[in-house]
Amino acid sequence: MTLTRLRAVDVIAVVTAIAWLAAQLIGMDRVAEAGGFVPARVGGLVDLPDALPVWLTPFSATLIHADALHLAFNLLMLVWTGRQVEQALGPKLFVALYAVGAVAAAAAQWALGPSSLAVMIGASGAISAIVAVYALVFSEQRVRAIGPIPPHVVRALWLGAAWIGIQLLIGLGFGMGGSGIALGAHAGGFVAGLLLARPMLRWRFKHR
Repeated sequence: MTLTRLRAVDVIAVVTAIAWLAAQLIGMDRVAEAGGFVPARVGGLVDLPDALPVWLTPFSATLIHADALHLAFNLLMLVWTGRQVEQALGPKLFVALYAVGAVAAAAAQWALGPSSLAVMIGASGAISAIVAVYALVFSEQRVRAIGPIPPHVVRALWLGAAWIGIQLLIGLGFGMGGSGIALGAHAGGFVAGLLLARPMLRWRFKHR
């Protein structure tokens, strides 16, 4: 009997789920303060002595989710799009894409409000990079170009808008009015995926 090799996307999903369960035991507020990304910390505008180093928080934030629905929806999108993206890129490039998406998400959120004390948590930004690559590579829906924007980019933008829209609806459903959704993070991760899709695919097939 041979064991099937674990996919990187499945490992990320399992670790994220375990991290959420652990946060329930430790205390969500405490975990979010320690591991969430706070833009104001980047410029030293605020000091949180009990928090992880600021450079680590774009990654640790991906493991922290506000509630079970937030976690479940993110993991659904991660596994649904991630398995095919990993098949195209390979596990190493897939993990690199996820990590760059997390950093790009934090960077975009910081750019929108460098002095913000709002704590950014969730894997949505990193997953947005995966969704962008999935949209460019695997979507079969035919769309027309919009001016100079080619059809494959239009298709990716439509999926990105739908992804963010669903996140907003989740926020409205929990009475947040969308205020709890880090739109900058989604956009940052998505743009990172759009920019990295073709270079990563070229690298993948050049080194097979």
